[in-house]
Amino acid sequence: MLVEKNVPLQSCNSFGIVAKAHTLVRVRTEDDARAAALDPALSGQARFVLGGGTNIVLTGDVRPLVLKVEIMGRRLVSETDRAWVVEAGAGESWHELVRWTLAQGWPGLENMALIPGTVGAAPVQNIGAYGVELQDRFESLEAIDLHNGQTLTLDASQCGFRYRDSVFKHLPSSQQAMGLAGRALITRVRLRLPKPWEPELGYLDLQRKVQETGSTQPSAQQIFDWVCAIRRAKLPDPAEIGNAGSFFKNPTVSPEQCADIIARDPGIVHYVLDDGTVKLAAGWLIDACGWKGKSIGMAGVYDKQALVLINLGRGESGATGGEVMTLAKAIQTSVYERFGILLEPEPVVV
Repeated sequence: MLVEKNVPLQSCNSFGIVAKAHTLVRVRTEDDARAAALDPALSGQARFVLGGGTNIVLTGDVRPLVLKVEIMGRRLVSETDRAWVVEAGAGESWHELVRWTLAQGWPGLENMALIPGTVGAAPVQNIGAYGVELQDRFESLEAIDLHNGQTLTLDASQCGFRYRDSVFKHLPSSQQAMGLAGRALITRVRLRLPKPWEPELGYLDLQRKVQETGSTQPSAQQIFDWVCAIRRAKLPDPAEIGNAGSFFKNPTVSPEQCADIIARDPGIVHYVLDDGTVKLAAGWLIDACGWKGKSIGMAGVYDKQALVLINLGRGESGATGGEVMTLAKAIQTSVYERFGILLEPEPVVV
């Protein structure tokens, strides 16, 4: 277990915000995680689990003990007539895992290509894109209980997956009795890739690709390539422009609320869900309020996709976490005043 003091975190968060961790532990094995949980010198400290840093906004130096997850490894656990079960260490790149599974001939994750972040962060956020969510491919995970060092094995029901949500984002309460925020450090994730494979082409952007190419039965690799092209056209590369991807969740409303909005704004982008509720495109709502390309301080709204907030500078001359959150709150106010909808941020604010 490697313990470091006053560690710069600018390279550890995709916004590129300047901040430091007072104490940081690099977790490269399960034993490291267990040692961090049980070490008397570290006991009593609040803990913050850090993966790829692609879904956080740092508003200052981080005083809780930062556990930087760097557990690697990928393998095929089992194969049956119905599925491949694949396991990856929590520190692995999510996108590289998707690429690797396809190279092995195991389709199923292609719609979630190019989602930034690590494998361990994927269940926390229940990541998803273009009609597929992590919960659709999830088998189980292993985690270390940071209170006692014991190993936890959780299936999908125990993870409490919902839209961009899980037990790992909640403290224990009467509503979420198994809340594990600040308690569980995910070490390994297992995914079930179903046989036979069928393409998921329900989203409009993918339907457009089908029409453009004339390929009505695309391969998993084709879908992977399409998704990468779509995302690169819409979203900035964090290596070039600091950002945390989609900043707000797409809100869900009742059919009556949607009808009311359509009566005033017929062009609103919306999707009817299986339960009859309607998901609205948060980016469209923000754009309709005139925020695309606008900024507060060094925090701005990306001019190609209003759902993405960006860092207009670098290092000390770049955006602060306070500027990012001031911009986010101004956007929330605008959308609420026009549509009566309060947008919920996706990133964790630290």
